[in-house]
Amino acid sequence: MVAPAAQLDPDSLVARIIDELQANPEAQTLLLRALLTNEFLGMPARLERVEADVAEMKLDIASLKADVAVLKGDGLEAKAYRQVRSLLSQKFELRRSQIMHSTLQETSRRLFGPVESALDSGSISEAQESRINATDIILHAQRRADRSPVWVAVEVSNDISRNDIERAHESAEALSAIFPEDVMAVVAGYGIRSEDEYRAERANVQVLLVGESS
Repeated sequence: MVAPAAQLDPDSLVARIIDELQANPEAQTLLLRALLTNEFLGMPARLERVEADVAEMKLDIASLKADVAVLKGDGLEAKAYRQVRSLLSQKFELRRSQIMHSTLQETSRRLFGPVESALDSGSISEAQESRINATDIILHAQRRADRSPVWVAVEVSNDISRNDIERAHESAEALSAIFPEDVMAVVAGYGIRSEDEYRAERANVQVLLVGESS
């Protein structure tokens, strides 16, 4: 009668298997295939695909946020374009306001001609010409009190920031180098922080708040 084989202690068996696998690395893959199903074996590749999909989704979300921001900005600029003459006339007591330039229409010859002449004569630099062309809205009006002419450079932004204030100020300075008339710098938007409002006051830049519901 054959005596039954002695059973190995589980801990000893596992340790022995580990030693064998470490000594024979090629056997590790065979053991995994024997112990794991095809579903588990294919999991690393699926995880890589999931990570790629998540990364692509994050890019899509970022792109969507950027598109929404652009649309909001375009909407505000269109609103400002429609309302700016009446809003400026009411707040700063102007009359006969005319839009000479905006990103929504071609530059009026009344502005374009003097800007080109000033550039040719060296009265303004190319950077100043570019700043004028990049200004969101430029108007020409008269003050109600004395009928004196005034140019108005307007920068439009959802939330008025330091950069908007600086751009409006630079646009007004460039226009002042061309026209002997008074020039006003204005920033328009839905809101402005108190520190930026103080910064605008120091830079002699007027603030015009546009109602979101209007």
